[in-house]
Amino acid sequence: LQELQSSGRGRFLLEHAAPFSAFLTDSFGRQHNYLRISLTEKCNLRCQYCMPEEGVQLTPKSELLTTQEVITLARLFVKEGVEKIRLTGGEPLIRPDVVDIVGQLYKLEGLKTIGVTTNGINLTRMLPRLKEAGLNAINISLDTLVPAKFEFIVRRKGFHKVMEGIHKATELGYRPVKVNCVVMRGFNEDELLDFVDFTKDLPLDVRFIEYMPFDGNKWNFKKMVSYKEMLDTIKQQWPELVKLPCETSSTAKSYKVPHFQGQISFITSMSEHFCGSCNRLRITADGNLKVCLFGNSEVSLRDHLRSGASEEELIQIIGAAVGRKKKQHAGMLFVPE
Repeated sequence: LQELQSSGRGRFLLEHAAPFSAFLTDSFGRQHNYLRISLTEKCNLRCQYCMPEEGVQLTPKSELLTTQEVITLARLFVKEGVEKIRLTGGEPLIRPDVVDIVGQLYKLEGLKTIGVTTNGINLTRMLPRLKEAGLNAINISLDTLVPAKFEFIVRRKGFHKVMEGIHKATELGYRPVKVNCVVMRGFNEDELLDFVDFTKDLPLDVRFIEYMPFDGNKWNFKKMVSYKEMLDTIKQQWPELVKLPCETSSTAKSYKVPHFQGQISFITSMSEHFCGSCNRLRITADGNLKVCLFGNSEVSLRDHLRSGASEEELIQIIGAAVGRKKKQHAGMLFVPE
């Protein structure tokens, strides 16, 4: 910074650089350049830790964001400095217009990354069109490498479809293909080494996510396997495991077994939360802005859009919500028992 200030050109660049949007910067100085947009509440699986077997009460279609509303909001956020948008659900790939949405997002100037988080069931069939439309990042949820266990946890068949989707993504050149694995005690912590081995010959980033048990406001840590416990288990098998550098805003602690094509990461949402560098905002399928995954506080951007709010008014509403963001996990402090 001092070098820049001392040169004439440097001073000019600093003085004329566009500042990051004040509306997307909270009171703790966190700049929110990453937006997650839920495209649907529907899902074609019934994961036991996510929803009951009969499904959940769905919001009427008329109350969900239309394609045009999704693009309007995305354009607004990108204009204010968002560089990455991830499409989520439910299961985003069951929304009929998902390819069209990706294509329209791709045209937004300033947007660097369009990603999707999917359960992988429809991925093989849809990925060629999604890639052509501009999708450049993929996260696939997979909690087990055992087909029978997969059927037990998701209450549906489809393990082979997910595996096909992972291989299709690597064939189409996605690097890395991120595989999200929620680690649960008594269910899949015995598969840690198999998941690491999965990265041997494929360009994957297997991300072990600490289970986040939430029942009302009552926290239960019995099923949680901490990052340090996972790391110890893996290091016993691969003592040569190398820690990789990571970006400041990254939620993952990444490691690699030398000579393996892929890598592994840990998302330490419980034992070592990353609230201090959180740069994420979320829009729910029905158009609510959430500034924290754990917070109940939401503001309906859909209602303001439909009542004819101007772009400037929407930006003010978004800025006020971001400004209210708490320091950590919706203001809650976690102390594992």
